[in-house]
Amino acid sequence: MAPSLTQAVQTSTLPSKGLLSTNKTEGRPEAQEVQSLGRAKDGRLLKIREYPKFASLEEERLYRKQHLAAAFRVFADRGFDEGIAGHISVRDPILTDHFWLNPLSMHFSLIKVSDLILVDEEGLVVEGDEPINSAAFTIHAAIHKNRPDVHAACHAHSIHGKAFAAFGRPLEMLTQDSLRFYKDHAVYDSFNGVVLDPEEGDRIAGALGSCKALILQNHGLLTVGRSVDEAAFWFISLDKTCQVQLLADAAAAGGYKKILIDEDEAEYSRKNVGGPDKGWLAFQPYYDEILAKSNGSFLA
Repeated sequence: MAPSLTQAVQTSTLPSKGLLSTNKTEGRPEAQEVQSLGRAKDGRLLKIREYPKFASLEEERLYRKQHLAAAFRVFADRGFDEGIAGHISVRDPILTDHFWLNPLSMHFSLIKVSDLILVDEEGLVVEGDEPINSAAFTIHAAIHKNRPDVHAACHAHSIHGKAFAAFGRPLEMLTQDSLRFYKDHAVYDSFNGVVLDPEEGDRIAGALGSCKALILQNHGLLTVGRSVDEAAFWFISLDKTCQVQLLADAAAAGGYKKILIDEDEAEYSRKNVGGPDKGWLAFQPYYDEILAKSNGSFLA
């Protein structure tokens, strides 16, 4: 029997306040995806960082590979590694039905650009000399096939992600950061072992739908984005959000009452915190940090 797919649509538990409008966002300025003050006192306009423009697809390929390698290093720094579990992919900008993955048995902290593996839509290695994780191909191939808007996907067995996934339920909108996933995450409420069957990959992709994040029951977390930077930041944020949810639930069991963010505010504020440009930008400090800490060793 096919498992059910549960999309996470957050609703407020706050009591009704009568017939008068209680929409706090009415009359407020239009939400901005990236908030910055960019004018210096001497009149100069200060440019915010943004996804670069490339002179060629070869340049973009190199950029994507460099940021993919960096994402593995960042994940290693945050303990998202566990043996050979976990994988991040990025679509190749030239061979768009191909994607780059990590080698099967290389630690995230050691991965360099030259170690990355390019696979085709059948899972055959096109560039590289190492095998890949079978489950990684099954999951990522289905996502890249079903979501042409997605260029990267992250999956890892993070501690807080696994703990929260044990409940097979969506997140509550408890904090400003959780609003990144307001009506934009789903739950795959089934566990069918290691993902080796292409049909299981398709079911996972179907559960993800048009969302940026998926909670895999009894398994872990998965995030996607238009860039590997965006997908990686959503994963970092989702794992932290799961941690906050677990802490809040524990406190609630001790008698404290959780206060959820109401729907009007959640709908308004998610535009400020959850857009793809914001996701890409939010990863750049992590990229800069790993570049400095490693002296750029991952670029080789």
